[in-house]
Amino acid sequence: MEVLQPLIEGLRALVDFILHVDEHLTTIVRDYGAWTYGILFLIIFVETGVVVMPFLPGDSLLFATGALAARGDMQVWALYLLLCVAAVAGDSLNYWIGSKVGEKAFDGRFRLLKREHLERTHAFFDKYGGKTIVIARFIPIVRTYAPFVAGAGSMDYRRFLMFNVGGGVAWIAIFLFGGFFFGNLPFVEHNFGLVVIAIIALSILPPIIEYVQQRRKRPPPDLDPHPEEGR
Repeated sequence: MEVLQPLIEGLRALVDFILHVDEHLTTIVRDYGAWTYGILFLIIFVETGVVVMPFLPGDSLLFATGALAARGDMQVWALYLLLCVAAVAGDSLNYWIGSKVGEKAFDGRFRLLKREHLERTHAFFDKYGGKTIVIARFIPIVRTYAPFVAGAGSMDYRRFLMFNVGGGVAWIAIFLFGGFFFGNLPFVEHNFGLVVIAIIALSILPPIIEYVQQRRKRPPPDLDPHPEEGR
């Protein structure tokens, strides 16, 4: 149990940061001033660019950043341009890493990275096209994993980049300006933790619905695999 204690404490700290990201961000702005721009750039870049860092806050951080910008603590357009660059560059790095080590990562050494998952994802990209990259931007964890798999699956980079830019620009704009215009409303400001939970819930709802629909479409299993035998 003592071995797990640091991990448990780390998870608690992460959850606290996500649920109270507005308070923590206010402290960062107060303590670091203009360096806050660099810190935000680094968080967004790492969350989208390093496949093992999907737990970093994205949507809620952008929303809280927009709210602080509306108070005059930061320049919203400077943030928008900077964070768009971070999002696009992060996905591009993740794609490059996937293209270089992706195939090796799916050779069976890592239980969570199975070869059939790579093949299915590649087929998904072929079927649904670049909108996969755009949709993934709005789903926590998935947005970190999708560009890596796109690179591992040899998706054409020019095609990937086009949807990477479109998805990144839209993602930053929706949450940053959403916080800018609505983050300081009394209800939102006094219930920010609930708003963060709602944002996360709405983000993961589409893939859950898609999973349920796909499960319903599957034919029921044949209880008798050899119905003709013995007849």
